[in-house]
Amino acid sequence: MGKLDGKVALITGGNSGIGLATAKLFVAEGAKVVITGRNETTLSSAAEELGANVHAIKAEVSDPASMENAVSAAVSVFGRLDIVFANAGIAAPTPIGSTELSVFENVLRVNVTGVFFTVQAALPHLKEGASVILTGSTRATDGAPGRSAYAASKGAISSMVRVLASELSPRGIRVNSLVPGATRTPIWKQSTPEEKSKLEAAHARAIPLKRMGDPEELAKAALFLASDDSSYIQGTEIVVDGGAAASPLGAPIYTQG
Repeated sequence: MGKLDGKVALITGGNSGIGLATAKLFVAEGAKVVITGRNETTLSSAAEELGANVHAIKAEVSDPASMENAVSAAVSVFGRLDIVFANAGIAAPTPIGSTELSVFENVLRVNVTGVFFTVQAALPHLKEGASVILTGSTRATDGAPGRSAYAASKGAISSMVRVLASELSPRGIRVNSLVPGATRTPIWKQSTPEEKSKLEAAHARAIPLKRMGDPEELAKAALFLASDDSSYIQGTEIVVDGGAAASPLGAPIYTQG
């Protein structure tokens, strides 16, 4: 028996990184999964890898009509919807003094507006016991230079979770946030092994567990929030960051000099 037997999940940004790892785990735990993304090549590759219990849909989370079509397709293919993992997001540097308005607004449109309208599109199909998971980030609170738009967008996710939990509790729908720290995903855009190794080493110095996370580790936390194992958890954040936010002074940069 899998923890998600008989359930149907929608995962935005399910064609790479945390979304793809979560789709794999959800399928292994008995779910049927609809993944969305903007890149047809990676979507097709992911769908082929994941098999018959996965349906891939090209969709743009910043376009409410596109997400409504994706949700309708999900329900049409698999008959119901029990889990929404609003995971799709983008990152872009937005340093003060040299940032174009369009760049700043695009981050907010995808990461905030897109998340809200993804949940709104799914809501008519969600029943008591459904689980909604939003992807936050430790960037919301760590003050990383040059990341105002991204940090603001993820701070908005923290606030949105609380509001949606209040609104949806009467319907028995849970809303929680998964908050990754530094995780090995394509969002970093490092292309060579040397660049990836340098990135890992730099981040490891600031993480008590001395390494970046793997997408599979985030997927396991998402599984917990999606399943009935977390049936009394509502409006909260699960931080998966190796201790960087909770115990920063335990990181090697302080303990090892």
